[in-house]
Amino acid sequence: MNNATEESTIIEIPPILKGKKVLISGVANKRSIAWGIAQAMHQAGAEIIFSYQNERLKGEVEKTLAGTIENATLVELDVSNDDSLDAAFETVATEFGGQLDVMLHCLAFAPRETLQGGYVDTLRDHYSIAQDISSYSLAAMARKARPLMQKAGGGSIISLSYLGAEKVIKNYNMMGIAKAALEAGVRYLAADLGLDNIRVNAISAGPVKTLAGRGISDFTTMLKHHAETAPLKRNVSLEEIGGTATFLASSMSNGITGEVLHVDSGYSIMG
Repeated sequence: MNNATEESTIIEIPPILKGKKVLISGVANKRSIAWGIAQAMHQAGAEIIFSYQNERLKGEVEKTLAGTIENATLVELDVSNDDSLDAAFETVATEFGGQLDVMLHCLAFAPRETLQGGYVDTLRDHYSIAQDISSYSLAAMARKARPLMQKAGGGSIISLSYLGAEKVIKNYNMMGIAKAALEAGVRYLAADLGLDNIRVNAISAGPVKTLAGRGISDFTTMLKHHAETAPLKRNVSLEEIGGTATFLASSMSNGITGEVLHVDSGYSIMG
């Protein structure tokens, strides 16, 4: 077994999301966590709309979906632009008959400079960008999803976090600050939306080889250390993260909200 990589995992997922209408953001390519979640939810029977940031990135999303999820609906969504948010959710409402059951927030960004050196060197505008895209966007999307989920009788909102929100992770820097804000946002949104039967949770995933991950210095070393330290002695797989997200989207998790679930082979429990 190569401890520096995630295990090859085959997970049988029953059709627990059959007929559920799902919006998934953040698919970049076949190695992205959002894609792992999309595959699991598709297997579970969900109807999915994928968002993409702009026309430049639309082609990559279409390439990723090709031959796997046929006739999927795509919608342009730039979370830093309120007009784009309005237009995107109008499209979602039209495509899904005014209802939405599940929303996946798989978005994060910080300028590369903030992942180098130390947090103390973070510039004001870089801080604002990272918080806007990585944290505030969850609240902005939840606000737009709320009336669609109310019509559906409730819903599930799921975001992605990382251990760097809780503990200092070398080279994670500004993203750790943004993820900490995101996790606090999950709890406050869960309190705000609970009376609407809308649950809000996050998955704190272990490191996987994504486009975002490769932006962190010494990421390969991080993967190796994680696998050597975790109780399961391996890294987590996209399939395992996707299975957890599918559970959180389903009625089997109806009693769970405001939580951050660690899917990291147990790494986070180690001292």
